[in-house]
Amino acid sequence: MAYRNGTYIAFHAGGTPDPTESDMKYYRLLQAWRVREDNQFEFVNSHEKTTGVRDSSKKETLRASLVYRLLRSKNMILIIGDHTRYDTDWVPFEIEYAVDVCGIPIIAAYPAYEFITAPAELHWLWPSALATRINNVTARVIHIPFKQLPLIAAVSQFHVNNLPPTPVTYYTLETYRAWGIAQ
Repeated sequence: MAYRNGTYIAFHAGGTPDPTESDMKYYRLLQAWRVREDNQFEFVNSHEKTTGVRDSSKKETLRASLVYRLLRSKNMILIIGDHTRYDTDWVPFEIEYAVDVCGIPIIAAYPAYEFITAPAELHWLWPSALATRINNVTARVIHIPFKQLPLIAAVSQFHVNNLPPTPVTYYTLETYRAWGIAQ
């Protein structure tokens, strides 16, 4: 088995190369947080484990690259925006492979929310591949807002050897208060 130290990041790219028109902007923000010297946000980006693959690459080449990255990942950040549920191409494949083959936990990060204390209420945002695995209890998922402190906590806490206890795990309101996110 491959050495699994990476964090895989999945997001809906919307078929556009312009990051401002898709959830790619959140991926770029994660990268920016990671390289800042005054920041404690650290993770091994699984996407840097192979050379970049362009949209013009053959589907088989892209799939092989994604599989390689997923097999070397200890967890997955799934950015769930307003349009993620409509992705019918790579996001469903990434979720299916991460859960069904790799057995890695998903850190579901929602950019539009300040805190998450009732993840089941967000089911309408879930891509069908995620909803199916939550409903049949094969996925282990921590649901958090797309914010630095919850991301830092989730990436360091949940991995292939320490899964979230349920498909709808979340941090308490008290935890969000301690982070200064909730009142």
